[in-house]
Amino acid sequence: MIGDDYARLGYLALLLIFLGGYLVVEMRRRPGAATRQILAWVLIFAAVIAGVALWSEFNDGRQRVIDGHRVEVRIGADNHFHMTLDLNGVPVRFVVDTGASDIALSQRDAGRIGIDPDRLAYLGQARTANGIVRTARVTIDEVAIGEITDRRVPATVIESELQQSLLGMTYLRRFARVSFEGNMLVLER
Repeated sequence: MIGDDYARLGYLALLLIFLGGYLVVEMRRRPGAATRQILAWVLIFAAVIAGVALWSEFNDGRQRVIDGHRVEVRIGADNHFHMTLDLNGVPVRFVVDTGASDIALSQRDAGRIGIDPDRLAYLGQARTANGIVRTARVTIDEVAIGEITDRRVPATVIESELQQSLLGMTYLRRFARVSFEGNMLVLER
């Protein structure tokens, strides 16, 4: 991978040298016209970058609830399914993880929904890809996806630097059907 990085860096350096040389020549000949051209290209690049960012935000792992009992989740750009659930009225973004047995909350997300992670008793353990971590059992008063609502849902708070909370099998099993249809995760009650 490092060789690829050097090749990309070399390519970008050559590109900058050629573009920089062109700009120097143009700025000497026609400074006003060259300045307008540079500004136009900067604005075009900014618009393209903003458009790509908005498009990926719009299409990255979006979910929708159909008829109050079917949830469809499009796969994200990272090839994972991401869902936003309301926990105690607060939107929390999850990675759907069929390898996780529980709802695994980061300490940050636990704090956002009204659970003080500093006051929990981390008596359990979980084996993760990063090793063994301490866990604390909690109960979430309300979990909602659109009109689908569950009350008193058990979960685990992970005592580690978990970047994003995980939606595991104990919650997914609450659905009558969990299926993958192409690039779509479908949950049905």
